[in-house]
Amino acid sequence: MQLRQIAHARSGDKGDISQISVIAFDEVAYKLISSQITTETIRELFGAVIHGKVERFELPHLGILNFVLYRALSTGVTRSLALDPHGKCFSSLLLEIPVKPYSVEDLDRKNSADSG
Repeated sequence: MQLRQIAHARSGDKGDISQISVIAFDEVAYKLISSQITTETIRELFGAVIHGKVERFELPHLGILNFVLYRALSTGVTRSLALDPHGKCFSSLLLEIPVKPYSVEDLDRKNSADSG
């Protein structure tokens, strides 16, 4: 399945920094997303565009992952010659990636192992 089937995403910019928030439709979707969408996933997807670090922030009570991509917007919107200087298409591109479905029991076991 694609990420867009279990989540919504929004992207924005501040200077040369792009930010993508992935908002899960429900708790099970958040467990899938948080176990599979990593900073490495983001770097692989946007590799040629990101020239700085990628940070991931988790907001589990809201079902949100927030990714901050540094040096991803060609010096910022006012200087960029890019077709999408705000990075608005980043969220649409991210929603296209595949997500492996798991049972809730599998996710609970994985999350218990990761936290223990």
